[in-house]
Amino acid sequence: MDSNNRNSPYSHNSRYSRNSHNSRNSPYSRYSCYNRVSAEVYYVRDGHVNNYAFNFIVPVPGNVRDINFTWQSLAGRALPYSINVVTSDHSVLPRPAMNISQIGEIPTTVQTFSISLKCSGARAAEVDVTISIEVILNRAQNNVTHLVFRRKKICFLDAVEENKVDDPLLLETVVPPPTGIITLIVGSLVALALAVIIMLATYCIRSSEKHQNHGQPMRTSSFQRLNTNPPCQTASYITPSGIPPTHDSLPRKSEQQPEELHRRISELTVERCRVRLSSLLQEGTFGRVYRGTYNENQDVIVKTVAQHASQMQVSLLLQEGMSLYGASHPGILSVLGVSIEDHTTPFVLYPAVHNTRNLKVFLLEPSCARTVTTIQTVMMSSQLSMALGHLHSHGVVHRDIGTRNCVIDDQLRVKLSDSSLSRDLFPADYNCLGDSENRPIKWMSLEALQHKQFSEASDSWAFGVLMWELCTYAKQPYAEVDPFEMEHYLKDGYRLAQPFNCPDELFTIMAYCWALLPGERPTFAQLQVGLSEFYAQITRYV
Repeated sequence: MDSNNRNSPYSHNSRYSRNSHNSRNSPYSRYSCYNRVSAEVYYVRDGHVNNYAFNFIVPVPGNVRDINFTWQSLAGRALPYSINVVTSDHSVLPRPAMNISQIGEIPTTVQTFSISLKCSGARAAEVDVTISIEVILNRAQNNVTHLVFRRKKICFLDAVEENKVDDPLLLETVVPPPTGIITLIVGSLVALALAVIIMLATYCIRSSEKHQNHGQPMRTSSFQRLNTNPPCQTASYITPSGIPPTHDSLPRKSEQQPEELHRRISELTVERCRVRLSSLLQEGTFGRVYRGTYNENQDVIVKTVAQHASQMQVSLLLQEGMSLYGASHPGILSVLGVSIEDHTTPFVLYPAVHNTRNLKVFLLEPSCARTVTTIQTVMMSSQLSMALGHLHSHGVVHRDIGTRNCVIDDQLRVKLSDSSLSRDLFPADYNCLGDSENRPIKWMSLEALQHKQFSEASDSWAFGVLMWELCTYAKQPYAEVDPFEMEHYLKDGYRLAQPFNCPDELFTIMAYCWALLPGERPTFAQLQVGLSEFYAQITRYV
């Protein structure tokens, strides 16, 4: 049986343990009343294999010397296994020892075995550890399951560990050779948060700051290169400690009242005869986006509706088109004018320069998008983070952040736009959950899904998904997840996987945005600093 199969007759989870001595000086001081700190990572639950968990390279800090694995056969018969552990640098981390044989049978009862990771102390380094387990389900049919667990052990100079086993809890886990098949228990990636906690604490031992955050599991195998001076805390998400938030979470301004909408339209009204349409850029069921000119010399983008559009669709075009009214920022595409001479098909005008087009459409064009480099991706993310920071400083929450609501020009300069016509032009990005309201479910935070609570923090969450879109050339996030399951999916700790060829540092920044609690997500000022630091790092040698 291939390891990608969804069902498996075995379960498995891993656990870390550390010694309790020197707890007073340990970054885990809030847990000092315990003999050890444990973090469990589940890989299979109820017979279902979640390959998402295997994508993570889980860090093992210097003060953790053992990894414990719990397994049990659910097949009702003994099946053979073989296990192999390989390290990338034997001079720093000699071949790990195990308290089970390399070849044997998996037990039919729940048992735990241990892999010891003892550094030599020769030098400080991060050593890759690969644990491969092969289970033979049917030898005659060559039905074999291969499981590969990846860890990154952090070793310090002269940090030679004692050879004796002084952890009584570890002694209890020594078991005889197993006699059954594995049941990899995969599931709740919430446990990954604790694993990442250990890594974060390792990198902040020298920091005297004490903050407490609780986030969601993210892959941060190269977190130390973010250079954000993280404080010691128990969270998989941290904010750059050197940057004070620009503001507290501000309430969203109230929805536009009819009087306010009318005032905005009257201030921006232009004569329809001064607008000339030249080419159709996008078309939906009732929405149209044109390229055109205003006053014969100004290039514009024109949004309008078809003749058969309902009054509700007309109202949405005007209301959403006015949502960024008055925003004056280089990174925001604010409305230029509006024409309601024909009240059934109003025009909303936006300035267009250098062949401005929709960002999502651009990313979906292979001839254009595949030429985008990591440096350019960071530049685009930085421009949009500054634009959103400007909106938030004025108490405005966007509520619908995604590449579909951005534009880009030939110089790869991006601007944030409003969401008018997006539901019609990008119907795959919006879903109804039985309430007749189309919403960007896959871009929404948990509190927005559950309670329709939108805030600066929910914008941060959506911005993380937008960054993921930039790295994947506008792939659909959570494409395999039913919209009705998204709430449970997020509550269980699942998040978007790291895109192919996305640097660890960039994925870490977007992963900041997906902390479960709104107060633990970064402000856009903090995101901007993280992006700026990473940009400076990757352009240093270019």
